Amino acid sequence: MTGSHDPEYLSGLVQELVKLPSETEWAEFKLNNDDPHEIGEYISALSNSAALNDKAFAYLLWGIEDATHEIIGTTFEPSLTRKGNEPLETWLLRLLSPRIDFKFHEVTIDGCKIVLLKIDRASRHPVAFNRTEYLRVGECKRKLVDFPEKERALWRILNQVRFEDIVAAERQSPDQILSKLECPAYFDLLEIPLPDGHSAILDALEKDRLIAPCEAGGFNITNLGAILFARRLSDFPSLRRKAVRVIQYRGAGRTETIREQESDRGYACGFEGLIDSVNGLLPTKEVIDAALRRVVPVFPEPAVRELVANALIHQDFHVSGAGPMVEIFDDRIEITNPGEPLVDTRRFIDTPPRSRNETLASMMRRFRICEERGSGIDKVISQIEYYQLPAPLFEVPAGFTRAVLFAHRPISRMDKVDRIRACYLHACLKHVMREHLTNASLRLRFGVEERNKAAISRYIREAVTAGAIKPFDEHAGRKMMKYVPFWA
Repeated sequence: MTGSHDPEYLSGLVQELVKLPSETEWAEFKLNNDDPHEIGEYISALSNSAALNDKAFAYLLWGIEDATHEIIGTTFEPSLTRKGNEPLETWLLRLLSPRIDFKFHEVTIDGCKIVLLKIDRASRHPVAFNRTEYLRVGECKRKLVDFPEKERALWRILNQVRFEDIVAAERQSPDQILSKLECPAYFDLLEIPLPDGHSAILDALEKDRLIAPCEAGGFNITNLGAILFARRLSDFPSLRRKAVRVIQYRGAGRTETIREQESDRGYACGFEGLIDSVNGLLPTKEVIDAALRRVVPVFPEPAVRELVANALIHQDFHVSGAGPMVEIFDDRIEITNPGEPLVDTRRFIDTPPRSRNETLASMMRRFRICEERGSGIDKVISQIEYYQLPAPLFEVPAGFTRAVLFAHRPISRMDKVDRIRACYLHACLKHVMREHLTNASLRLRFGVEERNKAAISRYIREAVTAGAIKPFDEHAGRKMMKYVPFWA
């Protein structure tokens, strides 16, 4: 993967790297060594060492004298080098596990050609080359297995690597940061005045880890800063696929698309616009209230807002090639995000909050876009019951999480599975309120008159037989029976 960077950027980066001490474990200097096996082993060693030393990238440079770091120049041509019948880059990528991003860059400094290999740090797993994991120990490249203490330390670090801290854009000038991030929106959401001068703005962004100092000069924009406040997510290649897609279909299937749009702004600065777009596409109905006719959405807006926010915050950003998606049908809305949930979908309503993106969730809470108290799904269920809609469905299709809201349907048209799910979620909602499901509460939930309470009793028996709910006191009289979720 031979890449290109601005020559000024590359020159500045090389000048900063040659100032490093000789024992640096995440940067290595060569003259003309083009042995493919040696390069592959160094990619593994430097990537792992970068993670161990909390560096965003590692570097391998050709054309630099190792002992003095003097710029001499090289004859190494990565784009022309082959291993067998394969180009060098393709061969290296095939033998690296897991596959990481690395790029060869060429720059001329003082008439000398320099080749710079920029390597992503290890993430989630140590990087192996040809099934062997390497590490830099001082100036030496060694097998990771020979240093168990460093291996344990590396695993501890990899288990703690957060998506939010990874670099989305490197070595940005203040002007570039202000052009790529909607900085005024950050202060607006926090309800504090916009500081005077670039320096004060950058200091505030740095304190919240939206940007970080870059060793080659300027600043790095972190994933946290980009995903929250990007003017255009498409400006950040690693986040381009994380833009939210909103698709409206005709009817109940996916065969005919009416409209598709993509929200390319950061999640925080673009959230209100995203919700307005979704609400603008939701089906509506006319109601007459106090002799006045008005149009209301089929789905309660607070429930839609909460589920969209959850999809953004709780997605697994390490799932490549996929992002959050909102699909709108005539009879339902489906909100899908990459990654399986950290808790059982049946326990969404009562489990204390857990997020794989803790810093992102914390920032969104500060902006009052979401909550971290775990009450979001409670609000969704409460809204659904208030409008007497079918119970929402939470499912996990092949590594994704999906929440489905259904348009109004009379109870006579709900099947047994719908009724059991509604009974269960009603019992859950009552339980977290320190109350119980009763025949009377379920009649109110479904909008059923008292004379039809026998039908409600039948629905309760269905849920008990299915194991979704259970009696609070099995010895209570029939008219005094109360019910709780199966796990209570």
